[in-house]
Amino acid sequence: MSEDARLSAPKLSRRNMLLGAVLAGASGFAYARQPAIAHPVVPEKDFESWVPSAFGDWKTVSQSGVVLPPPDTLRDRLYDNLVTRVYVAPNLPAVMLLLAYNNAQDGVLQVHRPEVCYPVGGFELSATRDITLNGAGQVVPANMFTASAPGRVEQVAYFTRLGTAYPRKWIEQRVAVMRANLAGEVPDGMMMRVSALGIDQRQAEPLLAGFSSQFIESSNPRMQRLLLGQDPRG
Repeated sequence: MSEDARLSAPKLSRRNMLLGAVLAGASGFAYARQPAIAHPVVPEKDFESWVPSAFGDWKTVSQSGVVLPPPDTLRDRLYDNLVTRVYVAPNLPAVMLLLAYNNAQDGVLQVHRPEVCYPVGGFELSATRDITLNGAGQVVPANMFTASAPGRVEQVAYFTRLGTAYPRKWIEQRVAVMRANLAGEVPDGMMMRVSALGIDQRQAEPLLAGFSSQFIESSNPRMQRLLLGQDPRG
């Protein structure tokens, strides 16, 4: 080995060692900063037991007739829990309910918004408009649209919760996940969807808003926490 080679070899080795140390440190920092899943999986039987079978004048009559997300393996990965109910009350149109929950909403798997599910089922949708729902003293940003198919016109209202956010749009949903990740958490996700047949939006909005408010307030504290993202007892 030449004199120049002997002089340069230790310097190259030290440079590689320093570079390796920097990369190892960066890797360790990145690992330490990985978002942690903040909420445990809710057992299916527990989740279903938290859905009231009756409240106020409303009572459950069926679990069928509700438009579901398309049946595929992605849906199974998106939701730990998926419950549907049909409720009736005297002199009021029936209300269809869908609740979907997942304890970990990452950048890949996020709640399916109804604007995706209904067209897959052959529905045409009106423009989505902003509404607000109320429950347990909390104002919840929500959406509403009309879904139309041959022989069926359905008025649909829903909200999604990701962590502490209530995103109305897909981009807001992505931002909510990123913000939670930057805070070191993988947020949980909840969707509550209510709908009715045979009435127009003007009639449906107070019906669905009133139903949602009563449902949330009549649910036990564990379901309220999933719906609202906080302990309703403070």
